[in-house]
Amino acid sequence: MKTVRPLAIAAALLLAGCASSGTSTGSDRGATWWNPLTYSWSSLAPWHWFGSSLKVTEQGVGKVNGSTAMNEEAISDGLSGNYNVRKGMRGENGGVVTFFQAVSEKQVKVEVTGEATVSRIDVTDSTLPTADGKKVGTPFSDLYSKAFGSCQKGTGSDRDGVECKAPGSQHISYVFSGEWHGPDGLLPSDETLKKWTISKIIWRK
Repeated sequence: MKTVRPLAIAAALLLAGCASSGTSTGSDRGATWWNPLTYSWSSLAPWHWFGSSLKVTEQGVGKVNGSTAMNEEAISDGLSGNYNVRKGMRGENGGVVTFFQAVSEKQVKVEVTGEATVSRIDVTDSTLPTADGKKVGTPFSDLYSKAFGSCQKGTGSDRDGVECKAPGSQHISYVFSGEWHGPDGLLPSDETLKKWTISKIIWRK
């Protein structure tokens, strides 16, 4: 019985904590009932106990990849529920682009674009690494000795940066940013790039 009693107490505390997660105001507070069918049990999953274990790999970001449907639920699930996901639209190249933003601490950490399914994932979350440990903030010199053969001038919203193909990858590239006062459209020198760091990781289908 000595071992059963602590387990019973722990179970009671767990249920009490779940019940208190509901919201109520005024005189209704005392009449609030916890409905186990409405509780988000996914938050109790083991991968939420120790923080994020998401990574950028050749297969995608977490479980978001080229076969993931472009809807809020699929993207949120693929990112293990680590972010608040919101939908947006913007004009681009004369058309309209639909995207989803994964937000944490009031900042956009991941942006997903595509049509019926995901085609591109932009990662700016410094806590979300690649499989080999590269992440936002990693210096250019940790990956490359020179830009030739791997890098090109960034385009669009990344036009002030330099985009480089990740070594040995078919789907991942890095956008490097840093200080430079050279002419627009030209790559900075290798010596300058050594001081630049990853500002974004891009996965493309």
